[in-house]
Amino acid sequence: MEKEQENQTNFAGFILLGFSSSPEFQGLLFPVFLCMYLLCLLGNLLIILLIFSNTSLLHVPMYFFLCHLSLADLGLSSTIVPKMLQNLLSHTNTISYSGCLTQVYFFVIFIATDNFLLASMAYDRYVAICHPLRYTTVMSYRCCIQLAAACWFLAHVHSLLYVLSVSDFTFCASREIPHFFCDFHPLLKLSCSDTSSAEVLLVSEGTAILLGPLFLILFSYLFILFKVFKIPSGLRKYKAFSTCSSHLTTVALFYGTLLGIYIRPSSTYSGSKLKIASILYTMVTPMLNPFIYSLRNSKMHEAMKKIVNRVYAL
Repeated sequence: MEKEQENQTNFAGFILLGFSSSPEFQGLLFPVFLCMYLLCLLGNLLIILLIFSNTSLLHVPMYFFLCHLSLADLGLSSTIVPKMLQNLLSHTNTISYSGCLTQVYFFVIFIATDNFLLASMAYDRYVAICHPLRYTTVMSYRCCIQLAAACWFLAHVHSLLYVLSVSDFTFCASREIPHFFCDFHPLLKLSCSDTSSAEVLLVSEGTAILLGPLFLILFSYLFILFKVFKIPSGLRKYKAFSTCSSHLTTVALFYGTLLGIYIRPSSTYSGSKLKIASILYTMVTPMLNPFIYSLRNSKMHEAMKKIVNRVYAL
């Protein structure tokens, strides 16, 4: 017992093993991940700028939630990627205990916020298509603010539960995390404490947080499908589906990687598969979302033209 307490007292932090111990391989990964991160920054900042600079877009629920989604994606990548790039460049691969808990806290916040925002956006599409006459009343600007505030608040509460459960762990064996950031699963495997309560929290509460919004999204689109199939005009059907295509693509990318990771016990996960999936939802999806929502969106194109015209006018 005294030896365990001494090890815990001298515990300095963790070693993030990352992707490979080969300096040449890490040298190849650095420019790739740097470019992806810069694209993520530029794309999401541009979405936020376009929406905030155009009040007519900001007061439209779809763009209001898109702005918050871009902010959450920006926060998610910025929580993970800068530290990962630093480790790739310096080859130190270390993170302090407090830095690890901080990373877990903000990582869970932005993941959960993405989750709740996608459900809010699905509800917005449901009201717009299934109850168009009541749309402006139900999805008022005040309602959108309340929904967004609830998304951020619930995400903070959810993250706080996770961090509090991890903060009581003792780490008296290996400090090596087989990942490129501090995630809940690897920390559970490293701990020499009884992690059964944390495992229950991960599987039960974590599953509810993921599947609850997902079921809301699925039910929303089920009602949307029934409504669209009743529309006689083919053109109107196409317009209804086109307003949902961007959101459905984001939902598929987001949940496709998360569901296989965070709703099962930590003892069953594979380190290599976890890294690949983590790259998808921490870098690839946040990088692609601005393109998904803006490439075929005429209102975003108009907002972009206004910004360009203002710049040239200067």
